[in-house]
Amino acid sequence: MFKTQLSQSRAWGEFYTLKLMHRHIGAIAVLILISLLSSLSGTPVDHTISNCWEGLIWGLADPVIALDCLVGIIAIGLLSSVFVRGAAIAGCFVLAAILGIVIHSFQLNLPGTEIAIATSTIVFGTMLMLPNQPNFIVLASVGVSAGLFQGYANAESIIGVGTMPLIAYIVGITLTLFTVAMSAREIGSAIGMGEINRILPWKISITGFAFCAIGIVFLSNSII
Repeated sequence: MFKTQLSQSRAWGEFYTLKLMHRHIGAIAVLILISLLSSLSGTPVDHTISNCWEGLIWGLADPVIALDCLVGIIAIGLLSSVFVRGAAIAGCFVLAAILGIVIHSFQLNLPGTEIAIATSTIVFGTMLMLPNQPNFIVLASVGVSAGLFQGYANAESIIGVGTMPLIAYIVGITLTLFTVAMSAREIGSAIGMGEINRILPWKISITGFAFCAIGIVFLSNSII
């Protein structure tokens, strides 16, 4: 009797986990589609923010509009699932992005932004393709660097922003970055990326290859 109830509880737990993973995958797929459509429709790069509402909305949207930035967020989330305390890596990424926005708001120059973002995307994609688990310090360092440049790049697109709208923008961008990164982390945990002696799912390898390809395209466009 007890064993039957235990088996049923495990079955329901696995079903719930699978359902939740599918929801995360669906949400991220929608974000990628929005990013692609934004790129194809020629969404304006620069936009004026005159109030807190506009700041919040653009903060929520900016990380999704730029495809190279979006795949970087997804990659850092997937890779962070390898570690028990990997949420700290995603947190450092988000904090670095906020710092990048602050640096731009003080009109400090951060050169090579597009090249740095494209390069970090390639590095993340390569890590996803490797069968061995990435080093925690290395991943955290690349994540901080990527977040810093992504935040700075996002801040470059806003024009004429005041103090309160800027705060609203930071709140919006923080919500998007954290939500996407943690959703990707949940997906990575559900498919067993953090397991010892894991067999790397072929879908993750393909995802890593696709991220590398996206990074290479953006890198070539930045250099030309």
